[in-house]
Amino acid sequence: MKILITTIFKYPHEGGLSTHVATLKKGLEERGHQVDILSFSDMNPVLRKTFTQAPGFILNKIKAGKGQLLNDRLKKKLLSSYLEKCKDEYDVINSQDVFAAISSIETGVPTVATVHGYFSFEAISRGALIPNSKEDLEVQEIEKRAYQEAAQVIAVDKRIKDYIMEKTNVSATTIKNFIDVTSFQTNNIDTKSVKEENQIPEGMKILFVPRRLTEKNGVTFPALALPKVLDKHPDTMLVYAGTGEQMEKIQDIVTEKNLHNNVKLLGSVPHEKMKGLYALSDIVLVPSVHSHGVEEATSISALEAMGSGSPVVAGAVGGLKEIFEHEKDGLLVKEKDVDDLATSIIRILDDSKFGDMLAKNARTKVEQEYSHLAAAEKYEEIYKLAIEQNKKVSKN
Repeated sequence: MKILITTIFKYPHEGGLSTHVATLKKGLEERGHQVDILSFSDMNPVLRKTFTQAPGFILNKIKAGKGQLLNDRLKKKLLSSYLEKCKDEYDVINSQDVFAAISSIETGVPTVATVHGYFSFEAISRGALIPNSKEDLEVQEIEKRAYQEAAQVIAVDKRIKDYIMEKTNVSATTIKNFIDVTSFQTNNIDTKSVKEENQIPEGMKILFVPRRLTEKNGVTFPALALPKVLDKHPDTMLVYAGTGEQMEKIQDIVTEKNLHNNVKLLGSVPHEKMKGLYALSDIVLVPSVHSHGVEEATSISALEAMGSGSPVVAGAVGGLKEIFEHEKDGLLVKEKDVDDLATSIIRILDDSKFGDMLAKNARTKVEQEYSHLAAAEKYEEIYKLAIEQNKKVSKN
């Protein structure tokens, strides 16, 4: 098959969606398919700036939320113009967001919509939309249309599948997120070089937060928990890899609690360099929380940590509760509970054998349940269903 993956977002970019696309492409190509990606990054840079970004930026100054919707609509329009030129080259399109889904459906090419989350709620969570505003309600209608008109819909976890059914009465297929298990073996990585590159001192125990710095990822809580950890393990450093609107709050916590020598904010880190950071981590933290109706899906960051051989402490919310079996292949903590998070970190630092057991079991689970090749095979079957469905509609 010739498959086109579409999104109005940049690719590659920081976050799980970009990682999902890259890993799916690799799996599909390893199964013999041709896969192309059409994203915001592929479009004319002058048009990107003047046509789709500047107007929304200005409008957002007048009223929060209006600019976000305008930007997304203009991105959709620009994506449609590119799709019109290349649509005949592909057997199926797999969209990765609701605006890309609408553009893809309008080409007449069989379209599979992959749903990574709650588009409206997530925009509210990051401050881009105002709850129940005219813009928010309009985005919700766009969501419904995308799910109802796509030939097939894929949800990355059961909660999102249920959300789609509740909103639209559309039955989605659940295919959980996945990783390239073979590429996430970190045994041969020179961790000394990684530390030097990132200016991380030798002899420190590393707590690693591989997350976008956004509210739903609970990224402030590791910094809040760190003082209690330092009381027991003063040679500990908290390392963040990501950017987002919570950066300033983390910096404020670091200043308030005098943590400058024990917290490092690396900013945006290319995905290929993340493996080195996982390799040197004593614990990976995925402290997700509920935020404006948004819950963590099957976290790719958590799966990557499991594949890399690091023990994981995660928030007991959403898809994370489906990934981890508490005290067998990870530790689940109450969301927003600083003491619970600190206690769980200390428990692993106190008992390296316990941490090794969690990491070993997690690696086994990833190999058995979250392989990119197994996922690519499932996607292939959905693509075939979409093509057949489109043929039946065309005949009628």
